[in-house]
Amino acid sequence: MSDLPRKAVTRTAKLAALPLGFAGRATWGLGKRIGGRSAELVAREVQQRTADQLFKTLGELKGGAMKLGQALSVFESALPEEIAGPYRAALTKLQEAAPPLPAATVHAVLAERIGEDWREYFLEFEDKPSAAASIGQVHRGVWHDGREVAVKVQYPGAGEALLSDLTQLSRFARLLGPLVPGMDIKPLIKEMRDRVSEELDYELEAEAQRIHAEEFADDPDVVIPGVVHQSDQVLVTEWMDGVPLADVIAEGTAEQRDRAGQLLARFLFSGPARTGLLHADPHPGNFRLLPEEEGAEAGEWRLGVLDFGTVDRLPGGLPGTIGESLRMTLEGDAAGVYGLLRAEGFVKESIDLEPDEVLDYLLPIIEPAQVEEFAFSRGWLRDQAARIADPRSPAHQLGRQLNLPPSYLLIHRVTLSTIGVLCQLGAAVRLRDELEAWLPGFVAESEEAEGSEEPVFRPESREPEPEPVPEGGA
Repeated sequence: MSDLPRKAVTRTAKLAALPLGFAGRATWGLGKRIGGRSAELVAREVQQRTADQLFKTLGELKGGAMKLGQALSVFESALPEEIAGPYRAALTKLQEAAPPLPAATVHAVLAERIGEDWREYFLEFEDKPSAAASIGQVHRGVWHDGREVAVKVQYPGAGEALLSDLTQLSRFARLLGPLVPGMDIKPLIKEMRDRVSEELDYELEAEAQRIHAEEFADDPDVVIPGVVHQSDQVLVTEWMDGVPLADVIAEGTAEQRDRAGQLLARFLFSGPARTGLLHADPHPGNFRLLPEEEGAEAGEWRLGVLDFGTVDRLPGGLPGTIGESLRMTLEGDAAGVYGLLRAEGFVKESIDLEPDEVLDYLLPIIEPAQVEEFAFSRGWLRDQAARIADPRSPAHQLGRQLNLPPSYLLIHRVTLSTIGVLCQLGAAVRLRDELEAWLPGFVAESEEAEGSEEPVFRPESREPEPEPVPEGGA
């Protein structure tokens, strides 16, 4: 591949070929069955060819195409196993790798954005990328002060490509629906479009990462790399080793899976409370499992978090409505939770629903919060997806009448994506512990007031350290 395909007509043609390819393979499969091959063997081959084309197209185009592929990959747990198998490997590839840009293009970006003398900033710089994302790729290097660094270089024309892709993808979003039963792909694509300008701005990303790195600097469980240098289209951060979460999903021990799942849930709920920001791109490629020291037990491993290009700004933390409605549902307060959802806009004024039916709809979804420890699994997620996706199901009929207010859209997507990753991990997680510690409204005020003498730990915001005063005074 010589460069990021930038011409809209080229990218549109490649994306438009996806649904045509799906239809062509179905016709090919029918011919094979008429020719005497078993339906099961033909179906598997068709699925594998579809997965291969999906990865090849979305990966090569990068931009919005790859971003959608990454978003879909965390939901493969919701697919029936006979369909998920062929797609799983292809979609999860998007979490860690994609065809790279040539070195000459990368060097040109560095020269333009850092300066013609950009090599003087580095003791070492690896031309071969170590990872690729939807709008940029990452190179390993050594900064001039000796620190190992990750150099994130934005693809030339990434903004134009993102908008073009997402516009084209929205046109055949319906055809992608079967990839994620029970989920409407079109609003997901629209929400991605709305956030293009933020994700392209590396200054905003650097700011979000600095805030997280400072807040979690002394945290025993979560590690955020510090920002070393930032300029337009180039972001340099501290390098992070560790086991990619995709590898833990594929071959991790039960202890590693449980530890990764617990820390992922902890970061999801503690991040907004501690920083006022929600990390909004929770696919496995953005997380690492880090041993504190060589030979550390899985229970001592920490979670490394990468990529702060997409965040939701929540100055007061997660909305208290989420915690309150969860608590009321668990208490069986049908009238209370229905009134809260209506007041917040989840049920429109023109819609009348039975509170008990709303409660019945919600209870299976929040099962992980009902017990001390919940074993997330692909089977559980498939059951939930099937319940909501089946047009004959009461849950499907009721779900169609609920509304998702715009201010909750990104929170909803991040929560669903995180649950998808927990199910991929097959992790046993004490989710309720994290909700009680970090989610506003989940613990009733009366319970907090009557609690033990040692309240739930909530780290205080750090005051900025004063600048050192030079000897001899200011």
